[in-house]
Amino acid sequence: MVYLTKLTILNQICQETILSIFDVHFFKLSLCIYEIPMSKTVNKLYKHNAAIYKVILFLITAFAIVYLFPKGGQFKYEFTKGKPWQYDNLYAPFDFAIDKTEDEINEEIKLIEVTSKLYFQYNKDVVKEVKEAYLLRTSLLQVNDSLNGYDLETIAVLGSAIIDSIYTRGFIEATSLGIVSDKNTLIALKVDNSVQDVIYNNLLDSKGVFELIKNSLGDQPYNYSQNINLTILSEVIKPNVSYDNKFTQKVIDEYVNEISLTRGKVSFGELIILKGDIVEGKKLAILYSLKGQSESILWTSANYYWIVLGYTILVSLALLMLLLFLHKYRKEIFENNTKVTFIFFNVSFMILIQTIVIKFNSDYLYVVPLSILPIILKAFFDARLGLFTHVLTVLLLGFIVPDSFEFIYLHIIAGIVTILTVSELHKRANLFISIGQITLIYMITYLSFSIIKEGNASQINWEYLMMFGANGLLSFLSVFFIYAYEKIFGLVSDVTLLELSSTNTKLLKELNEKAPGTFQHSMQVANLAEAAANEIGANSMLVRTGALYHDIGKILNPMYFIENQSTGVNPHNDLSPTDSAKIIIDHVIKGIELAKQNRLPDRIIDFIRTHHGTSLVYYFYVKEKEKSPEEEVAIEKFQYRGPIPFSRETAILMICDAAEAASKSLQQPTAQSIDNLIDKIVEKQKLDNQFINSDITFSEIEKIKKVIKRKLMNIYHVRVEYPD
Repeated sequence: MVYLTKLTILNQICQETILSIFDVHFFKLSLCIYEIPMSKTVNKLYKHNAAIYKVILFLITAFAIVYLFPKGGQFKYEFTKGKPWQYDNLYAPFDFAIDKTEDEINEEIKLIEVTSKLYFQYNKDVVKEVKEAYLLRTSLLQVNDSLNGYDLETIAVLGSAIIDSIYTRGFIEATSLGIVSDKNTLIALKVDNSVQDVIYNNLLDSKGVFELIKNSLGDQPYNYSQNINLTILSEVIKPNVSYDNKFTQKVIDEYVNEISLTRGKVSFGELIILKGDIVEGKKLAILYSLKGQSESILWTSANYYWIVLGYTILVSLALLMLLLFLHKYRKEIFENNTKVTFIFFNVSFMILIQTIVIKFNSDYLYVVPLSILPIILKAFFDARLGLFTHVLTVLLLGFIVPDSFEFIYLHIIAGIVTILTVSELHKRANLFISIGQITLIYMITYLSFSIIKEGNASQINWEYLMMFGANGLLSFLSVFFIYAYEKIFGLVSDVTLLELSSTNTKLLKELNEKAPGTFQHSMQVANLAEAAANEIGANSMLVRTGALYHDIGKILNPMYFIENQSTGVNPHNDLSPTDSAKIIIDHVIKGIELAKQNRLPDRIIDFIRTHHGTSLVYYFYVKEKEKSPEEEVAIEKFQYRGPIPFSRETAILMICDAAEAASKSLQQPTAQSIDNLIDKIVEKQKLDNQFINSDITFSEIEKIKKVIKRKLMNIYHVRVEYPD
């Protein structure tokens, strides 16, 4: 029994141990199974993080713009004053009142203000105080002065009668004079809780009071009693009637509040306008009334979410078009999330500013300088992107502005002029001239719209021209924004390019000192590239600056490059072709590192990356093949890492760099030899597919070749031989 008991216990322990081991392994297996999908999900998220960021940016921007939009329904008909009605005959879809125009309401308000009575306050307490002061003064005469036989009571009665005659008419304050232009105007005089109408001219001013006192005392020479009364009355008499501005305005406001905002009614089914009729007069007023009341009916709690959904779809479509444009035509921008964020931010910012102005006062609609957007985008990117983004932004704003067609037409025309005129912002005069032209176009276009609407030039609102002037002045803020965006987003504009192209910068001075031959080569390439860029309409300032820095990697090993070997010693003679090729190829990588250490903009580093594309270090490749004719040479060891040029500017640099370097190998440069050399170089680059991503045409390449040939001929022309 004991043995069986021990065996049972041992068996139980073994079972528990096996189960615990199984549990541990099962837990580990479960953890592995759980980790597999989790790691795949994380990898997918990490792999597509750029796309996810764009989706989030897209959603945030779309919802922000929709949130900024004033929520309301849209009238389904578009009409313009003075233009024919382009739709079918319009009948009233429901009963509605005809709203008065703002001008009509303002006219009624002005009429009320002009015709309304002015209210003055009559103060009885002043009369009582004056009488008491007068009696006190006369009672003191008996004590202080000799009356010279005159009866004090007679003096007091005469003075009191004069006081009564003054205050029966009323003595008006000096500050209340001039309120009424016509003295025969009827005014309302408030006495306690009653109001009585009096002629303003019946009230006495200080001059009238003095004359009344003098007439009441008599025309004969003043005697003692007259002098006493004149003295006392002039000291104690004070005004008791004052203009009651607060009560007058209250009465005017009551009348204004009673103004009817409508004039007449249109019944259901009643004809409003026939097709082809001119939209003007009463028809225009009825259409405006129908529009306002239709939008109010649409804007109900039941329709709220539908209207917001409609806005969201339209805004999303516009932003999607922008993303698709970047994806198809500006791949390098699309793949850079910072640049995409920058573009979306500027669109949202312009819409925000315009929305704030509209909510504050839509009369100042045209003060907002929307032309800043294409100026900024052209400065950092290119004209086509700037115009495309500007047009989409204006179309979005068309949903929220009054008279949307005029607004859209004005700003699109101004945007086109901006793109055509604004160039080389580093030249201050250019920006002044361009903004002056933009402002002039705004004014001319607005005047044309006003003449079309009113039929003549007499109704032009000249305040709008002042707004366009303010718009032009505010457009100069683009210089500030460009500077700020360079610091915030790490972008580069023509102004910065001008600073970087100075040969006094740290890197270029170092290049000149350590690799003078490379520096001279870079200067020559910069001149060629700038001329070529001007010929095909590319960014000449960008390509010139990129050319100046494209070989800065040679600073680290200057003597391994032939243009710096002034002593005739070639260190490559002691190296294998493979090692020599590696040193030559590495100048690109080292140039990129050096540029990043010195915080050069990415647009300049792009020129360092791409100026050799994926071409071969052909000289050392051939030497390696000659050295080992029976072995297969690994071509990748003699090939630049790329990438190939991805813009017209980087393609121009590749051509000019190769052409200038190769031209130095000509023993006797002639027009024919230069032509053949340039043709051979460019054809080789074409065969190597170096230009397939650069958005440059064969026609533009031919123009570049002509410019390079002409420039090189000027450099290598034969001079007159001077006598010894």
